[in-house]
Amino acid sequence: MVRKGTRSMGLILVLAVVFAGCGEASLSPTPGGRLPVVASILPLADFAREVGGERIEVEVLVPPGASPHTFELTPAQLQAISQARVLVLNGLGLEWWAEAVISAADNPDLIVVTTSDGLDILAEEGHGTAGNPHVWLSPRNAIQQVEAIREALIWADPSGAEVYQANASAYIAELEALDKEIREAVASFSSRRFIAFHAAWVYFARDYGLEQAAVIERMPGQEPSPAEIAAIVERARAIQARAIFAEPQFSTKAAQVIAEESGAQVLYLDPLGQPPDYRYLDLMRFNLREMSRALR
Repeated sequence: MVRKGTRSMGLILVLAVVFAGCGEASLSPTPGGRLPVVASILPLADFAREVGGERIEVEVLVPPGASPHTFELTPAQLQAISQARVLVLNGLGLEWWAEAVISAADNPDLIVVTTSDGLDILAEEGHGTAGNPHVWLSPRNAIQQVEAIREALIWADPSGAEVYQANASAYIAELEALDKEIREAVASFSSRRFIAFHAAWVYFARDYGLEQAAVIERMPGQEPSPAEIAAIVERARAIQARAIFAEPQFSTKAAQVIAEESGAQVLYLDPLGQPPDYRYLDLMRFNLREMSRALR
């Protein structure tokens, strides 16, 4: 992901307005005295809720239908970070704003957990030098992210350690069951190669023996050129792709053109999901069903 200078300057100006004259952040109690937690994206917020249960109150920053690659925080969200006790990040450049916001928030009590730390990171064109950030889309990575969140919550709220440990253990068991379910489903696939909207599924592909044969957008938010579309169509025909995967956070125009030219259909893989009643487990089972439609 490329951090544009104009976007960074705009953030700096907003930060100056939001935090000017505030001094040190004053932590506001949440309803019921719950620990205030902020998470960048829905999957991480869900991990935090599963671990924290009733002891925490979680606010998610990137709203439904938005892409974390391009979303800019609002002043109210910046203020929420200044009053949070734990900030849950993915890392690897997904939260391009993180360094500036954390510095400006002047919140000495804020515990920042970067959940991709310690994972085996894949390099990927279009995602900068830090590596591909979409680690949460493999349940095997998600288990380690949950463990990182558990440790951050224990650090912030030691009196809740037993609750956090028990909740995390129960949820990790569910993630392990999901991992087994995916492995069993993939074993029945007749094809192992797929065409994605952008390079969000490389960890999923690596961990379950699949191959991302092509992507529509090499960089998030940058539509493919006619020459790139022609190359993807040729690739889709070569692997006899039955589906071209789009994403609900982006326009489907290019995916539809490629599908029409290659004789495939447009299906959706959703890297983030939608509320209400959002659960990461349900999201990943939806994505598995869509992959099964195209690859079985």
